[in-house]
Amino acid sequence: MPDLFSVQGKTVLVTGGSRGIGLMIAEAFVEAGARVIISSRKAGVCHEVAERLSAKGQCEAIPADLSDSAGADTLAAAVNERLGSLDVLVNNAGATWGAPLAEYPEAAFDKLWAVNVKAIFRLTTQLLPALRKAADAEDPARVINIGSVDGIRVPSMEVYAYSATKSAVHMLTRSLAHQLAREHITVNAIAPGPFESKMMAFALDSPEIRAAIEDEVPLGRIGRPEDMGGTAIYLASRAGAYLTGAIIPVDGGMTTHG
Repeated sequence: MPDLFSVQGKTVLVTGGSRGIGLMIAEAFVEAGARVIISSRKAGVCHEVAERLSAKGQCEAIPADLSDSAGADTLAAAVNERLGSLDVLVNNAGATWGAPLAEYPEAAFDKLWAVNVKAIFRLTTQLLPALRKAADAEDPARVINIGSVDGIRVPSMEVYAYSATKSAVHMLTRSLAHQLAREHITVNAIAPGPFESKMMAFALDSPEIRAAIEDEVPLGRIGRPEDMGGTAIYLASRAGAYLTGAIIPVDGGMTTHG
């Protein structure tokens, strides 16, 4: 049974891995014995977090700004040079934008499309040589995209570009899964509900809003690091080797009621 969920010795890249959901996933892989590379836009923070995680296992930093194609290309080139092969790619880096409908700017769609969708496509395609080197029929290489429950259901907050791009992430996941299955590369998405993160801090730091959000969750609580890390490790382990094209809501049941 331990071998079924083992990721010992695997190489893992986590974008947006210095905070929030990305950090939860990166820390879980480090503690499980994987070699982890984290990437994020702020170089100082990225190196600081990698150094802290290195006390628990293997963790390195490659800072990159994925808001344009050049950043994705630079990160892919660095990973290809440093690793050669890559077992797991976690596309977590993302952004959000909230504003009332009458004031919602068109620029929000441009920014979030670039970060939330184009960066996933660009980085995944640029890293295909490394993923192919790690892939085989018994133990496929894995791509794990981080979507959102707001890409499945209509969100309660006015985040029009965010929900639209996360829905696009889910469809991109399925398209890539179909295309890459014959190459023994699986592609799945995790659709998180509310978790502690900078993106959710404006809501969860308020006791009243936090209580209202918890009331929306059938299981009655905010997600914990183990919930996110456990799902990612399942998808990257032998236990998840036969799953591809899936969108997994890790949301305490929020999507069960639309």
